[in-house]
Amino acid sequence: MTTLVYTHPVCFEHVAGPGHPECPERLEAIERALGGETFSSLIRREAPVGNVEQIARQHPQSLIDGVLNNVPQSGSYYIDGDTGMSPLSGEAALRAVGGICEAVDEVMSGKVRNAFCATRPPGHHAERHRSMGFCLFNNVAIGAAHAHHVHGAAKVAIVDFDVHHGNGTQDMTEQNAYMFYASSHQSPCYPGTGAARETGLDGNVVNVELAPGAGGIQFRAGYENTIFPALREFNPDLLMISAGFDAHERDPLAHLMLKTQDFEWVTRELVKISDECCDGKIVSTLEGGYDLTALAESVAVHVQVLMGAKG
Repeated sequence: MTTLVYTHPVCFEHVAGPGHPECPERLEAIERALGGETFSSLIRREAPVGNVEQIARQHPQSLIDGVLNNVPQSGSYYIDGDTGMSPLSGEAALRAVGGICEAVDEVMSGKVRNAFCATRPPGHHAERHRSMGFCLFNNVAIGAAHAHHVHGAAKVAIVDFDVHHGNGTQDMTEQNAYMFYASSHQSPCYPGTGAARETGLDGNVVNVELAPGAGGIQFRAGYENTIFPALREFNPDLLMISAGFDAHERDPLAHLMLKTQDFEWVTRELVKISDECCDGKIVSTLEGGYDLTALAESVAVHVQVLMGAKG
């Protein structure tokens, strides 16, 4: 068994707006980073088109229609000031959903040990009733629901190390007792949610707030003291990762000071916990990360750890 990577050419064609940081060049940088001999054993697949049934487990039909019916024939359509669509954005969003659901299928069936979805648009800011924050559908939460409803996973954990709090994923976790959501994020920062006091249903939400300027010491302490113990106690059947790399010190959108090695460390520790809890079953999906060099380096070490090539 090895590591599976999903992407699709149409995910390069989603344009959120002129000069937007969530740009196609992000996937181009990742593709180059994963193109070397180190990654020759990866299984690579094109993400299939997801369907409305998958999305509707987490979003109402009104939101689904509001996204797909407003994809422009040309130019741009803006859901809000941060969240735009171009003519292929609808298909890209469906490919992101389809990729994570098929990744869950492959991991839950034991065909591969783990998977990484290099797709866009990202998802963790999309709330049940609202697309926002560069995100159209909440890919990782849809994947969690797919694991629960299709594969019978009684407990699905999502760990999110993006610099921004995944308000959308928390919104969905608070309404689904089979889910667990843990986030480390800069605070204060967009979107303004994710206080430590927000604990969900019987503690199924865990938030670690990191002050602007915090680095690896504070980041690692938050995981070792708070997130990892709660994750082990939840004891999931599947571990999902919202893999945002914008807490890197080079990233322009926020002010945490993580290094590439910190993403390597957190991935390795999450792999260890998944080995203890769920036979190593992990599905990771791309969220943020806007400095192309830092993004490429960080994704490379993340995937290398998933492959077992490090540590």
